[in-house]
Amino acid sequence: MFLTLPTLLTWARIVAIPLIVGVFYLPIEAPMRNLLATVMFVVVALTDWLDGWLARKLNQTSAFGAFLDPVADKFLVCASLLVLVQLDRVNALVALVIIGREIAISALREWMAQIGASRSVAVHMLGKLKTVTQMVAIPFLLYDGLLFGLVDTHLWGVVLILIACVLTIWSMVYYLRKALPEIRAKAR
Repeated sequence: MFLTLPTLLTWARIVAIPLIVGVFYLPIEAPMRNLLATVMFVVVALTDWLDGWLARKLNQTSAFGAFLDPVADKFLVCASLLVLVQLDRVNALVALVIIGREIAISALREWMAQIGASRSVAVHMLGKLKTVTQMVAIPFLLYDGLLFGLVDTHLWGVVLILIACVLTIWSMVYYLRKALPEIRAKAR
């Protein structure tokens, strides 16, 4: 359970987070720091897909893995957003909305699980779309330059993170609306 290959990949994702952040404290040129952080983020983000695929393929799914995987994703996104705010590449309000939603929906899911209503806040396609948009926006913003001399990653990153922010709010409203009947029933 704790030492399966998929779970080890998830743990590796968590361990890599301070390494990605630490790149920005290295005494090297900014373009190289940006490239290193971007490559590390992409590789680490891809382990999210890989650990899920391996867990299913090797029949090593577990309740612990199902818990740890989204936690690792949230740590990765939140840490990256904080770095991007510090580098003035993401507006603090956008980061606050995204991070706040992650905390709120995680708490909502925990509470709904405790009252036996976790199905009403199960992962929805809207949440997955939000996550994919974030996971594309963040490396663009980490790179913060011209890709292949053509693509302004800062511009595309800003556009995508704003789209992710809208999807973040939309998905939060969706989950809250799905949970509202249960919330009302328990409030009585």
